[in-house]
Amino acid sequence: MHEALTKGEVAIAGGGLVGLTLGLALAKAGVQTVVVDSLDPALVVDAQFDGRVSSFAAASCRMLQALGLWPHVESVAQPILDIVVSDGSVRGGASAAMLHFDHRELGDAPLGHMIENRHFRMALQRLAAETTMLTLIAPQRVVSASVSHTRVEMILGDDRRIQAALCIAADGRESPLREAMGITCVGWSYPQSGIVATIAHEKAHEGVAHELFLPSGPFAILPLTGNRSSIVWTERSEQAAAFLGLDDAAFLGEVAQRFGDQWGALALHGPCWAYPLAMHLATSYVAPRFALVGDAAHAIHPIAGQGLNLGLRDAAALAEVVVEAKRLGLDIGAEGSLARYQAWRRFDNALFAASTDALNRLFSTDFAPVAVARRIGMDLVDSIAPLKRFFMRQAGGEGGELPKLMKGELL
Repeated sequence: MHEALTKGEVAIAGGGLVGLTLGLALAKAGVQTVVVDSLDPALVVDAQFDGRVSSFAAASCRMLQALGLWPHVESVAQPILDIVVSDGSVRGGASAAMLHFDHRELGDAPLGHMIENRHFRMALQRLAAETTMLTLIAPQRVVSASVSHTRVEMILGDDRRIQAALCIAADGRESPLREAMGITCVGWSYPQSGIVATIAHEKAHEGVAHELFLPSGPFAILPLTGNRSSIVWTERSEQAAAFLGLDDAAFLGEVAQRFGDQWGALALHGPCWAYPLAMHLATSYVAPRFALVGDAAHAIHPIAGQGLNLGLRDAAALAEVVVEAKRLGLDIGAEGSLARYQAWRRFDNALFAASTDALNRLFSTDFAPVAVARRIGMDLVDSIAPLKRFFMRQAGGEGGELPKLMKGELL
């Protein structure tokens, strides 16, 4: 294929949940944007692709509304009305100590919504096709990127070239572009894997999300539309592999021990997957004419279900910085604009990553003195209404300086 040149103001490597949302935010604000994704758009919306679901905090839902994405996902979004957090063991079940977050303590709005990733990807693809300032190139890989004083140039696998004033890496945890730009990460792998499966159950979940902390890691039951829930089951890696090797009946038997019997009969609804768990933080979010967002910038333990929300907040903040720079007639890839984005997001993400790491270590043990202390702590938080409301607002993405999109405002 012969060489072709595409010019834009911003080039994004990675068209996943964060990358394509960022592309839409920029394009809808009048920034000519090119998004390149290595995965086939038809593959990533297939039910057999990865089975994951995401929790969209209230602030993230406002962002979807501002971008026009919400009408495309509203019918498949399950409101989270309550969150119940408990501590226990597989054989003993949940202890008496628990935290109960009831949405009515903050008003009438849900605490958030659960949306299957494939449905969100469908919505992104539909809106991308209708957005004139956005070009999506997929499936195609970015082979290299080079930066000059005035622009960045990406070379694609089919020899196409893309030139822009700013390059953004939204290309995942292993981020080839991050490495190519010489940005390192600090972090570590956990001796845990996350097992993901969708479970159909006889009785209604009533919009309640449950998280049971077990010695091997948290076991989350997340409500989906219909009488279905997604489980995110953190298990020691060697055990996770063994559980995935079980037949359906034996696997469901293990799930039932952790799930409890309040939902009646259980059935698997689709395949099961397991993913290795790790934590990392990029040492810098920016370089000349270059920025990181989402998993390319940070990855956290799924214990709080906030990974995507942090990535969307990155996208909202960076879009706001770029759009404001353009409207002021400034260079959108200049060091000053990008430094503002880094100052806005890196500390918050580092603090959240440290918090989730500490929570995982605190709860993934059955050492008696620690277990007693954490149960006392849970009861204490549950009994102090202002403290509980504070944690609920944090879970809803309401803390810190909110980007305009997360307030529901257009750029």
